Amino acid sequence: MRSLRTSWRALALASAVSAALGLAACSNTPKDDPNSQANLQKLYEEAKEDMSSGSYDRAIKTLERIEGRAAGTTLGQQAQLDLAWANYKSGERVQAVAVLDRFIKLNPSSAALDYALYMKGLVNFNDDLGLFGRIARQDISERDQQAARDSMQSFKQLVEQFPDSKYSPDARTRIDYITNSLAAYEVHVARYYYNRGAYLAAANRAQAALLEFQYAPALEEALYLMVRSYDKLGLTQLRDDSERVLKQSFPESAYLTGNLRKDKPWWQMW
Repeated sequence: MRSLRTSWRALALASAVSAALGLAACSNTPKDDPNSQANLQKLYEEAKEDMSSGSYDRAIKTLERIEGRAAGTTLGQQAQLDLAWANYKSGERVQAVAVLDRFIKLNPSSAALDYALYMKGLVNFNDDLGLFGRIARQDISERDQQAARDSMQSFKQLVEQFPDSKYSPDARTRIDYITNSLAAYEVHVARYYYNRGAYLAAANRAQAALLEFQYAPALEEALYLMVRSYDKLGLTQLRDDSERVLKQSFPESAYLTGNLRKDKPWWQMW
């Protein structure tokens, strides 16, 4: 009888140990693992829903968690790109660029690298680059064009590395737009100096525009400003050289015929 009791106790103890081990195993199943594919995918779906509804701040927090847990995976890469977009849409341009720079550095062979470059260009792109009417009362020294240059650099890298990318045609259009806008801005600065009597600075800025942006429409006025500035400085040889280039490049120029409109400021849009 004592032997039978001992056997039952041993069996009960073994069952208890087995049950405890089973519970421990259940608590560590992939389903409850925060880094499991299923849980990460669930988090990603939540982030996508938040982005769709415009809750970018909440989406950013979720995507940051996914990026950290899914590093080195396809989902981690996708989370990075969405994180950059969410930051951009919430007005955090610097953070968006930082995320994209990190993606480009860590994933040089990614199939989404062309998209990352395109998005970086978009983040730095400013649709108002050419609309100076909005900054008519702003000191031009306060207007920074570095973002536009960074945008153009990203678009150029895209079209050079991925000429057949579906994003390249739009990137080329934006490159032309930025080029013309930056050239117009440089001429705007040259005019600013000329109107304040800083003729040497005006001539130098106009010349810089000619050297950097060789085919932009604004170069017609850049040449004209060089002619006027050199004339004011008494540099007749440079004046004549600039005028000759103006006549050769723009033979029908209103700056040569004197048919410039003077009814309102150059920048006024309304």
